[in-house]
Amino acid sequence: MSETEFDLVVIGAGPGGYVAAARAGKLGMRVACVDKGELGGTCLNVGCIPSKALLESSELYRETRGGMDKHGIVLGEVGLNLAAMMERKEKIVQNMSGGVAALFRAHKVEHVKGTGRLGKAGQVVVTQEDGERTLATKNILIATGSAPIELPGLAFDGERIISSTEALALSEVPQRMVVIGAGAIGLEMGSVWSRLGAEVLVVEYLDHILPGVDKEVAGQLQRLLKRQGLEFKLGGSAKGAKVKKGKVELQVVAGEEESAEACDCVLVAVGRKPYTESLGLAEAGVETDERGRVQVDGNFRTNVPGVYAIGDVIAGPMLAHKAEEEGMAAVEKMAGKAGHVHYAAIPSVVYTHPELASVGFSEEQAKEEGVDYAVGKYQFRANARAHCMDAIDGLVKIISDAKTDRVLGMHILGAQASHLIAEGVAVVEFGGSAEDIARTVHAHPSLSEVVKEAAWAVQG
Repeated sequence: MSETEFDLVVIGAGPGGYVAAARAGKLGMRVACVDKGELGGTCLNVGCIPSKALLESSELYRETRGGMDKHGIVLGEVGLNLAAMMERKEKIVQNMSGGVAALFRAHKVEHVKGTGRLGKAGQVVVTQEDGERTLATKNILIATGSAPIELPGLAFDGERIISSTEALALSEVPQRMVVIGAGAIGLEMGSVWSRLGAEVLVVEYLDHILPGVDKEVAGQLQRLLKRQGLEFKLGGSAKGAKVKKGKVELQVVAGEEESAEACDCVLVAVGRKPYTESLGLAEAGVETDERGRVQVDGNFRTNVPGVYAIGDVIAGPMLAHKAEEEGMAAVEKMAGKAGHVHYAAIPSVVYTHPELASVGFSEEQAKEEGVDYAVGKYQFRANARAHCMDAIDGLVKIISDAKTDRVLGMHILGAQASHLIAEGVAVVEFGGSAEDIARTVHAHPSLSEVVKEAAWAVQG
């Protein structure tokens, strides 16, 4: 057993972990980052990045099959080479993972391959193929991310009852897929396979899709997805499944009705849980809450001196960019700097077609908080650039304080919403008003003008 001295050992090389490690290296710390998998964690390898690659490819496939004639582009028969699509996805993942490795080299971060756990005070024990290695360190940062949640009676088998990981690597298009959970992951993966030819049924326990998202905007997205071919069964839940002769018979209960849904596979996408197994948290005395999340203070410190935690293992939305910001802030706090995360200004995006992006309060949240608020809306179909792009579906909705005009929330359903939401994030971050947006010059013609007009609409 060998021992090496570090200023910081990060357990987990996902977005939170590798960003924190690189930042610490840049600040002059001696850093090690421990991970048993490939650099980039779930997000880069079996999450955010490969899913967006498939979303992009599948949307191009859908467009070329039915939407090019109006542009004067005449195509012959369009076919699907799923293997080539998957190969492109993997090349993107490998390229980006190589980028993380280059980042580590640039900032002198040592990548320690293996499974890390908390040892004695100031130690991380790494289990590797050839034995164990002990890393002595002043600080430890837990950034191990999360794992898909299984449902009772629907244990993952990797083939017929699958998680998002397997849904990213199917070798053929299923004839019919049932998605349990109408959150971002379920809708995105359901969209991919629907575009490629599968019949997709989405089952959601609540009476609306996208829990936590502004209901008006989420409802409009559901109508658009139904137009694209996705089916929805809301207020429903799965009670178990039987696999017979390569097919799945799923029992679904919705109200007083119970049905058997036959399909090729069931994608369970009901959320994720903190990945804290084998970390030795209990043995080290690290406190967790009732949901298994590591408890931290405002500086990301646990109750054990020198042990910090960020990302999906602590409270808050399970988003890669949230973990990145927390990683940066935690390391800066360790270095005596003023790290900070403004949680009200963290955007969320659903990468369907069109995209749905949000930041800040939904209208429902504003009502719950008893805020006197004003709303401004503007439709993409009133925008010239949207017509040029054949992207007229959707709207921008801005919620502001009725007295001060300070922007409380922005919701964008439409083309390139993931890019457009950055303006809303900046305004929320700096406490700007709807009038600030309205009086800011936006390029013409551009989709960003929809944001500008929605801001003017707040003023009536």
